[in-house]
Amino acid sequence: MNILFFSHYFPPEVNAPATRTYDHCKRWVRAGHKVTVITCAPNCPSGVVYEGYRNKLYQREKIDGINVIRIWTYLAANRGFIRRVMNYFSYMIMAFLISLLQKKPDIIISTSPQFFCGWAGILSGWFKRSPCILEIRDIWPESIEAASAMGNRAALRFLEFLEKKMYACAHHIVAVGEGYKANIAGKGVPPEKITIITNGADMDMFAPMPPDSVLCDRYGLNDHFTCAYIGTIGLCSCLEVINGMAAELRDRNRNDIKILVVGDGAVKERLENEAKEMGLENIIYTGLQEKKMMPSFISVSDACIAHLKKHELFQSVLPSKIFESSAMGKPVILGVEGDAEELIKKAQAGICVEPENPGRLADAVVTLADDPELTRTLGDNGHRYVKKNYNRDVLAEKYLELIEKLITRK
Repeated sequence: MNILFFSHYFPPEVNAPATRTYDHCKRWVRAGHKVTVITCAPNCPSGVVYEGYRNKLYQREKIDGINVIRIWTYLAANRGFIRRVMNYFSYMIMAFLISLLQKKPDIIISTSPQFFCGWAGILSGWFKRSPCILEIRDIWPESIEAASAMGNRAALRFLEFLEKKMYACAHHIVAVGEGYKANIAGKGVPPEKITIITNGADMDMFAPMPPDSVLCDRYGLNDHFTCAYIGTIGLCSCLEVINGMAAELRDRNRNDIKILVVGDGAVKERLENEAKEMGLENIIYTGLQEKKMMPSFISVSDACIAHLKKHELFQSVLPSKIFESSAMGKPVILGVEGDAEELIKKAQAGICVEPENPGRLADAVVTLADDPELTRTLGDNGHRYVKKNYNRDVLAEKYLELIEKLITRK
């Protein structure tokens, strides 16, 4: 099959949509299919193009057999609203135009976030007369409203109109969880038009391993219980709670515990400065790291944090970081309500706490730091559960079966 994939994000970017797209596409190539991804010059989250790349009109490269086309976009950091919309809109226009130059695909897939990427796939499908799968990883524009990133009600209502129109135009929709499916179906989409293919973990890349001694020495982690947040430091993550937790631990004289915050995002600089102003010597902001380093950072962590803002919308989210941490045998301290909480409890893979509650978060860290046997048991449980239920090999194969079915039906 000839598969054309629209994704605003792609490696060497390290966020969840980039990883999910890459993990699926490389497996489809191994299965003998031709896969072309139309994406941007890597620049997330800073808006600065990564070393070795340029924000050119059109450039090609091959990554693990995947044909990658990188197009020009208006660059913007992962903060603010107007410039980010300009970034998203420029991607939609350029990606659609470049797609017209490609050989007619058997199927088109476009993934959110953001939904202008979804519209690029819909428009291309109309002109190419190819079926289009819309992959929804983020309920846009509701997530914008939930993160308080936009207050203009008229603009939000217009975006909601475009959202529903996009759902109607897609041949099929892939959602990443039951909550997402329910949300989309509640907007008038027939449930049979929606297939759930969750996030998961590459069990080859994220496998249990000894702590990386270089990182332990670099950040002074030896002889400390280390708790890490690894991922995007954005508005939805509400990571003010991490600084609050660090302050709680300091006030309890828990000098044996260190906190790593690995990544970058819209609020990283502010939070790091606040931590310095608060005199928090037990928390380390490492900045953006390469994807290949993620297993090493998880390896030096005794437990990993997943946290989102306390909001009804995020109750349907299954953060990809919980799968990668669990795959490596690390217990998850979860500050997310709803579906993710149910998963962690079912797997017995971590401790669930109320979101935006630094005291409860600190309690969970202390519980694990004081009970190595519990920490080990929860980590082992998570590893087994993810290997059985959220292995990326199995999920990519399920996705491929859906693609084949839609092409046959056409």
